[in-house]
Amino acid sequence: MMIYHYMIMPRSDLPLAPATFFILFALATGDKHGYAIMLETRKLSDNTLPMGPATLYTTIQRLLDSRWIEGVRSPEKGDTRRRYYRLTGPGRSALNVELERMEALVRKSKAMRLLPVGSGS
Repeated sequence: MMIYHYMIMPRSDLPLAPATFFILFALATGDKHGYAIMLETRKLSDNTLPMGPATLYTTIQRLLDSRWIEGVRSPEKGDTRRRYYRLTGPGRSALNVELERMEALVRKSKAMRLLPVGSGS
């Protein structure tokens, strides 16, 4: 098991599924409602992760159940009909562990002098 801050995260949770990773990543900058999360995940993934409502809300429910995110009240000027979500401490820890895992992979690929596709030799 990996221990990160105050959260115990089983290795079986790594790597995070793309939908999980991008939802946590989208919430790292603040509270958002579902549609805003969907838009932010498209932006963060450079439009490579088309996430429809079924995937979004199924993943959100799983993240709520795991307590990696929580539902919060809408901001004063926000649409009160929308449900807003916030990253919790364990969710932020999970995101950080995944980002560290990705950074380690990039470092290893650089050390091996692997070249991106289309960069020549």
